Amino acid sequence: MISSRAQMRAAVIGRALLHLISTYGRRKRPSNPQRILVAHHLLLGDTLMLTPLLAKLRHQFPDAEIIMTTPKAIAPLYDKHPYGVTAWPFDPRDAATAQAMFPYSGFDLAIVPGDNRHSWFAAALNARWIIAHAKDKPTYKNRPVDELIEYPSTPAAWGDMVAALVDGPPPPPYDVSQWPAPNCIPFTRPQKPYAVLHVGASTPLKLWEPQKWQALATQLSKRGLQVIWSGGKNEGKIVKAIDPTGEYKSYAGALDLSQLWQLIAGAKLLVCPDTGVAHLGRITNTPTVTLFGPGSALICGSGEFWRHSPYRAVTIENFPCRDQKILFRREIDWVKRCGRSTRECASPRCMQAITVEQVFEAVEQMAF
Repeated sequence: MISSRAQMRAAVIGRALLHLISTYGRRKRPSNPQRILVAHHLLLGDTLMLTPLLAKLRHQFPDAEIIMTTPKAIAPLYDKHPYGVTAWPFDPRDAATAQAMFPYSGFDLAIVPGDNRHSWFAAALNARWIIAHAKDKPTYKNRPVDELIEYPSTPAAWGDMVAALVDGPPPPPYDVSQWPAPNCIPFTRPQKPYAVLHVGASTPLKLWEPQKWQALATQLSKRGLQVIWSGGKNEGKIVKAIDPTGEYKSYAGALDLSQLWQLIAGAKLLVCPDTGVAHLGRITNTPTVTLFGPGSALICGSGEFWRHSPYRAVTIENFPCRDQKILFRREIDWVKRCGRSTRECASPRCMQAITVEQVFEAVEQMAF
């Protein structure tokens, strides 16, 4: 039996080649695109960091229809059409998600952030001009791209870098009113005022030690905030290691993303590792403190677009093994991050170096 992924690949490549051949020698950059596609399949944090791009597209092309592919779990966050954008649930492993989009083919412009393999999908959707960052590997990913843009030679936040794929001045700073809260299934919300401590992360190398979370919770509780634990699916065990007696209420694994949005939006404070939830706090304009170990506080930081957001990063600058220069498979001279696995790094010394005092000092700097 042919897998859904194989079906997807065959359908996409076939449609893309037909489109590229039929438009060969006639493709040109549109001056006023009326249908725009943003094609990707990024994780939560990377998806939310595309917001400067969406804001800039809307500002530059106020009347355009803007469609963005998103992983199926993330799509509900866009159900109120922030910046007038429509989210299409998409999974490269599920051929049905692509087939549902084929009838709506025909885009004047496509932007492909991150992984250029999705330029083939943009071509399969009959995009007349495709823009992406240069030097993705392997090189076959770049073949449908009409315009390859180099990453900047000076340090910048990734959201600002992606926005620069579109010509023109930067977008206006983030305005929380542009992103209405998504609908969600009702759930029992905590009594205000409360602080959300989201303790899970995409890798064990981004986890902070249990005793430090407990010490921070104690200090916040003394300050008059109800402490709420948060974590993703299967992360209840992380909360259990931090708070074995259940002193504070936990929502770990109990909420979908839309419910988590509502929980964070109602909080006086969010503290979490460098994970997608940190960017959710930025979208809801919740005062947020993010702990950076292997990740880059610069690349994943506020940048220009979120410069007015209530946010603090806590990190140990120039940590010795945060020495890798790779971002989305491109080597960039100024990048300093670490993408090592647990097989390569037995213990997250960069996270362990962050003290409770440093985190609480960042909390004290927040106005809430």
